[in-house]
Amino acid sequence: MDANDGGSNAPEGEQTPVSSSEGPRTPAAPEGPHVPAQQPPHPPAPDPPVGVAALSLRYQVGAALAVAVVAVAALVHLGMVFLHVAPSNTVTKQHGKAIDEWIYPEFEQNWKLFAPNPLQQNIEVQVRADIRTAAGETRTTGWYDLSAEDGAAIDGNLLPSHTEQNELRRAWDFLTATHDGNNRAVGVRGTLAETYLRRIVVLRLGRDDAAGPGGTVQRVQVRSRTTNVPPPEWSDEQVSTTPQYRTLPWWPVPADEGAGGVR
Repeated sequence: MDANDGGSNAPEGEQTPVSSSEGPRTPAAPEGPHVPAQQPPHPPAPDPPVGVAALSLRYQVGAALAVAVVAVAALVHLGMVFLHVAPSNTVTKQHGKAIDEWIYPEFEQNWKLFAPNPLQQNIEVQVRADIRTAAGETRTTGWYDLSAEDGAAIDGNLLPSHTEQNELRRAWDFLTATHDGNNRAVGVRGTLAETYLRRIVVLRLGRDDAAGPGGTVQRVQVRSRTTNVPPPEWSDEQVSTTPQYRTLPWWPVPADEGAGGVR
Protein backbone atom coordinates (compact mmCIF):
# COMPACT_ATOMS: atom_id res chain seq x y z
CA MET A 1 0.00 0.00 0.00
CA ASP A 2 1.19 3.46 -0.83
CA ALA A 3 2.25 5.58 2.19
CA ASN A 4 0.32 8.56 0.81
CA ASP A 5 -2.96 6.76 1.41
CA GLY A 6 -2.84 7.93 5.05
CA GLY A 7 -3.67 4.52 6.38
CA SER A 8 -2.52 2.89 9.55
CA ASN A 9 0.81 2.16 7.98
CA ALA A 10 1.70 5.82 7.52
CA PRO A 11 4.93 6.82 9.08
CA GLU A 12 4.81 8.56 12.45
CA GLY A 13 5.09 12.34 12.52
CA GLU A 14 3.19 12.85 9.32
CA GLN A 15 -0.11 14.77 9.44
CA THR A 16 -3.10 13.42 7.74
CA PRO A 17 -3.99 15.83 5.03
CA VAL A 18 -7.30 17.67 5.42
CA SER A 19 -9.62 17.97 2.51
CA SER A 20 -9.97 21.53 1.30
CA SER A 21 -13.75 21.11 1.16
CA GLU A 22 -14.04 21.02 4.95
CA GLY A 23 -12.56 24.56 5.40
CA PRO A 24 -10.46 25.75 8.31
CA ARG A 25 -11.42 24.68 11.76
CA THR A 26 -12.10 27.26 14.50
CA PRO A 27 -9.87 26.73 17.47
CA ALA A 28 -11.68 25.82 20.65
CA ALA A 29 -12.18 28.60 23.18
CA PRO A 30 -9.90 28.38 26.16
CA GLU A 31 -11.41 27.12 29.30
CA GLY A 32 -11.97 29.68 32.08
CA PRO A 33 -14.60 31.18 34.46
CA HIS A 34 -18.12 31.47 32.99
CA VAL A 35 -19.09 35.04 32.00
CA PRO A 36 -22.86 35.54 31.65
CA ALA A 37 -24.06 37.24 28.52
CA GLN A 38 -25.00 40.93 28.97
CA GLN A 39 -28.74 41.62 28.92
CA PRO A 40 -30.05 44.62 26.94
CA PRO A 41 -30.85 47.64 29.21
CA HIS A 42 -34.48 48.04 30.31
CA PRO A 43 -36.32 51.08 28.79
CA PRO A 44 -36.89 53.98 31.29
CA ALA A 45 -40.19 54.01 33.09
CA PRO A 46 -42.66 56.59 31.71
CA ASP A 47 -43.18 59.78 33.74
CA PRO A 48 -46.28 59.76 35.94
CA PRO A 49 -49.18 61.89 34.62
CA VAL A 50 -49.50 65.41 35.97
CA GLY A 51 -52.23 68.03 36.05
CA VAL A 52 -55.71 67.04 34.96
CA ALA A 53 -54.38 63.82 33.46
CA ALA A 54 -53.48 62.64 36.97
CA LEU A 55 -57.11 62.84 38.09
CA SER A 56 -59.54 60.03 37.89
CA LEU A 57 -62.05 59.99 35.06
CA ARG A 58 -64.83 61.33 37.30
CA TYR A 59 -62.77 64.33 38.39
CA GLN A 60 -61.59 64.94 34.84
CA VAL A 61 -65.21 65.19 33.73
CA GLY A 62 -65.95 67.55 36.62
CA ALA A 63 -63.00 69.78 35.75
CA ALA A 64 -64.04 69.89 32.11
CA LEU A 65 -67.58 70.90 33.08
CA ALA A 66 -66.27 73.64 35.40
CA VAL A 67 -64.07 75.07 32.62
CA ALA A 68 -67.00 74.96 30.22
CA VAL A 69 -69.27 76.81 32.66
CA VAL A 70 -66.66 79.53 33.26
CA ALA A 71 -66.07 79.91 29.52
CA VAL A 72 -69.80 80.22 28.81
CA ALA A 73 -70.26 82.77 31.63
CA ALA A 74 -67.32 84.84 30.31
CA LEU A 75 -68.73 84.82 26.79
CA VAL A 76 -72.19 85.82 28.03
CA HIS A 77 -70.73 88.66 30.10
CA LEU A 78 -68.65 89.98 27.21
CA GLY A 79 -71.70 89.81 24.95
CA MET A 80 -73.86 91.70 27.47
CA VAL A 81 -71.23 94.43 27.91
CA PHE A 82 -70.85 94.74 24.14
CA LEU A 83 -74.61 95.12 23.65
CA HIS A 84 -74.77 97.62 26.51
CA VAL A 85 -72.18 99.96 25.00
CA ALA A 86 -73.12 99.34 21.36
CA PRO A 87 -75.41 101.71 19.46
CA SER A 88 -79.11 100.95 19.58
CA ASN A 89 -79.99 97.92 17.47
CA THR A 90 -82.65 95.24 17.12
CA VAL A 91 -81.24 93.06 19.90
CA THR A 92 -80.99 95.89 22.42
CA LYS A 93 -84.51 97.05 21.59
CA GLN A 94 -85.99 93.59 22.16
CA HIS A 95 -83.85 92.54 25.14
CA GLY A 96 -82.86 95.88 26.64
CA LYS A 97 -84.40 95.08 30.03
CA ALA A 98 -82.46 91.82 30.37
CA ILE A 99 -79.23 93.57 29.37
CA ASP A 100 -79.78 96.34 31.93
CA GLU A 101 -80.52 93.83 34.69
CA TRP A 102 -77.23 92.07 33.92
CA ILE A 103 -75.15 95.25 33.72
CA TYR A 104 -76.52 97.44 36.52
CA PRO A 105 -75.19 98.31 38.97
CA GLU A 106 -71.91 96.37 39.14
CA PHE A 107 -70.83 96.53 35.49
CA GLU A 108 -72.11 99.92 34.40
CA GLN A 109 -70.12 101.66 31.65
CA ASN A 110 -70.09 105.46 31.36
CA TRP A 111 -69.12 105.52 27.70
CA LYS A 112 -70.59 104.30 24.42
CA LEU A 113 -68.90 102.12 21.85
CA PHE A 114 -67.73 104.10 18.78
CA ALA A 115 -68.70 107.37 20.54
CA PRO A 116 -66.61 107.87 23.71
CA ASN A 117 -67.80 110.68 25.93
CA PRO A 118 -65.14 111.26 28.60
CA LEU A 119 -65.94 113.65 31.41
CA GLN A 120 -64.81 117.20 30.67
CA GLN A 121 -65.98 118.75 33.93
CA ASN A 122 -64.96 118.66 37.55
CA ILE A 123 -68.03 118.16 39.73
CA GLU A 124 -67.70 118.70 43.47
CA VAL A 125 -70.45 117.75 45.90
CA GLN A 126 -70.73 120.00 48.93
CA VAL A 127 -73.04 120.03 51.96
CA ARG A 128 -73.93 122.26 54.87
CA ALA A 129 -76.18 121.59 57.84
CA ASP A 130 -78.38 123.19 60.46
CA ILE A 131 -77.10 122.03 63.84
CA ARG A 132 -78.89 122.04 67.16
CA THR A 133 -76.20 122.38 69.79
CA ALA A 134 -76.16 120.82 73.24
CA ALA A 135 -77.20 124.23 74.67
CA GLY A 136 -80.35 124.24 72.52
CA GLU A 137 -79.13 126.81 70.02
CA THR A 138 -79.30 126.47 66.23
CA ARG A 139 -76.43 127.26 63.90
CA THR A 140 -75.65 126.70 60.26
CA THR A 141 -72.31 125.23 59.30
CA GLY A 142 -70.18 126.28 56.38
CA TRP A 143 -69.98 124.24 53.18
CA TYR A 144 -68.09 120.95 53.51
CA ASP A 145 -66.46 119.91 50.22
CA LEU A 146 -67.02 116.15 50.39
CA SER A 147 -65.51 115.52 46.94
CA ALA A 148 -62.30 117.25 48.02
CA GLU A 149 -62.17 114.99 51.08
CA ASP A 150 -62.47 111.92 48.86
CA GLY A 151 -59.79 113.29 46.53
CA ALA A 152 -57.41 113.83 49.44
CA ALA A 153 -58.02 110.25 50.62
CA ILE A 154 -57.33 108.86 47.13
CA ASP A 155 -54.28 110.98 46.33
CA GLY A 156 -51.14 108.92 46.92
CA ASN A 157 -53.15 105.87 48.00
CA LEU A 158 -52.15 102.77 46.06
CA LEU A 159 -55.33 100.92 47.06
CA PRO A 160 -58.15 103.45 47.50
CA SER A 161 -61.48 102.04 48.61
CA HIS A 162 -64.53 101.79 46.38
CA THR A 163 -66.47 104.18 48.62
CA GLU A 164 -63.79 106.85 48.36
CA GLN A 165 -63.77 106.61 44.59
CA ASN A 166 -67.40 106.07 43.65
CA GLU A 167 -69.92 106.26 46.50
CA LEU A 168 -70.51 110.03 46.53
CA ARG A 169 -70.12 110.44 42.78
CA ARG A 170 -72.58 107.67 41.97
CA ALA A 171 -75.08 108.99 44.51
CA TRP A 172 -74.98 112.43 42.87
CA ASP A 173 -75.34 110.91 39.38
CA PHE A 174 -78.29 108.88 40.64
CA LEU A 175 -80.00 112.00 41.96
CA THR A 176 -79.47 114.12 38.84
CA ALA A 177 -80.80 111.26 36.68
CA THR A 178 -84.05 111.09 38.70
CA HIS A 179 -84.70 114.84 39.10
CA ASP A 180 -85.60 117.56 36.63
CA GLY A 181 -83.98 120.96 36.23
CA ASN A 182 -86.04 122.34 39.11
CA ASN A 183 -84.76 119.61 41.48
CA ARG A 184 -88.12 117.86 41.56
CA ALA A 185 -88.19 114.07 41.70
CA VAL A 186 -89.26 112.31 38.52
CA GLY A 187 -90.77 108.90 39.21
CA VAL A 188 -90.60 106.72 42.28
CA ARG A 189 -86.79 106.42 42.21
CA GLY A 190 -86.40 110.13 42.90
CA THR A 191 -87.34 109.75 46.56
CA LEU A 192 -84.95 106.83 46.88
CA ALA A 193 -82.14 108.92 45.37
CA GLU A 194 -82.78 111.73 47.86
CA THR A 195 -82.75 109.34 50.80
CA TYR A 196 -79.56 107.66 49.61
CA LEU A 197 -77.69 110.94 49.13
CA ARG A 198 -78.98 112.36 52.41
CA ARG A 199 -77.75 109.40 54.41
CA ILE A 200 -74.31 109.63 52.77
CA VAL A 201 -73.84 113.32 53.53
CA VAL A 202 -75.09 112.91 57.11
CA LEU A 203 -72.58 110.09 57.58
CA ARG A 204 -69.79 112.29 56.22
CA LEU A 205 -70.82 115.17 58.51
CA GLY A 206 -70.65 112.78 61.44
CA ARG A 207 -67.11 111.79 60.49
CA ASP A 208 -66.14 115.45 60.37
CA ASP A 209 -67.83 116.04 63.76
CA ALA A 210 -69.83 118.89 62.26
CA ALA A 211 -72.45 118.81 65.04
CA GLY A 212 -69.90 119.07 67.83
CA PRO A 213 -70.22 117.53 71.30
CA GLY A 214 -73.85 116.82 72.12
CA GLY A 215 -75.13 118.43 68.92
CA THR A 216 -77.52 116.95 66.35
CA VAL A 217 -77.98 117.52 62.64
CA GLN A 218 -81.50 118.79 61.91
CA ARG A 219 -81.35 119.69 58.21
CA VAL A 220 -78.90 119.34 55.37
CA GLN A 221 -78.53 121.10 52.04
CA VAL A 222 -76.50 119.71 49.16
CA ARG A 223 -75.10 121.55 46.17
CA SER A 224 -72.75 120.79 43.30
CA ARG A 225 -69.97 122.99 42.00
CA THR A 226 -69.21 122.28 38.33
CA THR A 227 -66.14 123.64 36.60
CA ASN A 228 -65.15 122.94 33.00
CA VAL A 229 -61.75 121.37 32.48
CA PRO A 230 -59.60 124.00 30.74
CA PRO A 231 -58.28 123.05 27.30
CA PRO A 232 -54.54 122.51 26.77
CA GLU A 233 -52.33 125.46 26.01
CA TRP A 234 -51.90 124.51 22.35
CA SER A 235 -55.67 124.40 21.74
CA ASP A 236 -57.67 127.34 20.33
CA GLU A 237 -60.83 126.20 22.12
CA GLN A 238 -62.41 128.75 24.43
CA VAL A 239 -64.08 127.31 27.54
CA SER A 240 -65.50 129.19 30.50
CA THR A 241 -63.94 128.15 33.79
CA THR A 242 -66.48 130.01 35.92
CA PRO A 243 -68.00 127.58 38.45
CA GLN A 244 -71.68 126.72 38.08
CA TYR A 245 -73.68 125.80 41.17
CA ARG A 246 -76.75 123.62 41.53
CA THR A 247 -78.26 123.93 44.98
CA LEU A 248 -80.87 121.47 46.26
CA PRO A 249 -83.57 122.39 48.80
CA TRP A 250 -83.10 121.73 52.51
CA TRP A 251 -83.86 118.18 53.58
CA PRO A 252 -84.98 117.43 57.14
CA VAL A 253 -82.93 114.73 58.86
CA PRO A 254 -84.72 112.09 60.97
CA ALA A 255 -83.84 112.28 64.66
CA ASP A 256 -82.07 108.90 64.74
CA GLU A 257 -79.84 109.89 61.77
CA GLY A 258 -79.11 113.36 63.11
CA ALA A 259 -77.93 111.93 66.43
CA GLY A 260 -75.41 109.65 64.74
CA GLY A 261 -77.67 106.77 63.79
CA VAL A 262 -76.14 106.42 60.33
CA ARG A 263 -73.31 103.87 60.28
